[in-house]
Amino acid sequence: MGGCRRSLLLLGFMFVIMAYYQWDMLPQKRAERIHQRQELRKQSLREMCAAEEAFSEGKRSLHDMSNGELRNLIVDDKHGIIYCYIPKVGCTNWKRVFFVLKQGEPYPDPMSIEGEMVHVPNMVPLLNSFPRTEMKAKLKHYTKFLFVRDPFVRLISAYRDKMLGNQKYFYENFGWKILRLYGNQSAPHLAPGIRPSFYNFIQYLVDPRTEMNEPFEPHWKQMHRLCHPCLIKYDFVGHQETLQEDAEHILKTLMLEDDIKFPPSYENMTSTTSVLDWFRTVPLEDRRKLYKIYEKDFKLFGYRKPSELLDG
Repeated sequence: MGGCRRSLLLLGFMFVIMAYYQWDMLPQKRAERIHQRQELRKQSLREMCAAEEAFSEGKRSLHDMSNGELRNLIVDDKHGIIYCYIPKVGCTNWKRVFFVLKQGEPYPDPMSIEGEMVHVPNMVPLLNSFPRTEMKAKLKHYTKFLFVRDPFVRLISAYRDKMLGNQKYFYENFGWKILRLYGNQSAPHLAPGIRPSFYNFIQYLVDPRTEMNEPFEPHWKQMHRLCHPCLIKYDFVGHQETLQEDAEHILKTLMLEDDIKFPPSYENMTSTTSVLDWFRTVPLEDRRKLYKIYEKDFKLFGYRKPSELLDG
């Protein structure tokens, strides 16, 4: 009996040791997984940029870019980082992080910062506010990162937020125009419950006249046109689909993981089935036109072509 008890105790002790060892290895395995994922993302980006000069739209360096084209790059000089923000890809929370970094230690909790406040101009330092020589030096020496998202899922998010949301600016500047052109509406006021349908929104995007009149609004502008990944060599390419893990990894790399917690994302991720549901009202021809508009984003950032939406 005593030998049996000793064997059980020994077995239990071995299980504890193994569990402790596996637990101790978890952070290391997670870091290795993130590193491997990053290498694949960056390699894919490099290969696509090398294969298709069209991705850089005829530009070869910073000299070919206007200050306006660099308006989405946020700088933190203390930590030597540059972040290119893309609307509808966790940018409010990243702007909160950069805002608290600017405040200095002890850093406030990013969640204590009002989301609307960080979108006010000049709340965070932008790269294009510096002289060209400084811009070039920062782009060369600082750690640069961006976050991207499945292009069609991003469009759905933009539609839900800006077209269905009760936002006067977007209704007056875009919603009303879309209703008038594609929704057979004529009342020029914000009528309760009257909003462009998702199909109306897609019609607006695929209409060649839209961008002939003015550039796409940033919430639905192509991601590569906001962040220029074939001209700027990013050190980290985060995905919305792995946002929390990627964000924590960046903060850890900057040795800020004990000082700043990246705000949790409360937005429900849109599933493939949900994407299919959204596009059910969109004719096949318009789906294909839409894909052509965002094809470079799909290819550059490693998102698969949504064949289930595009094959007749």
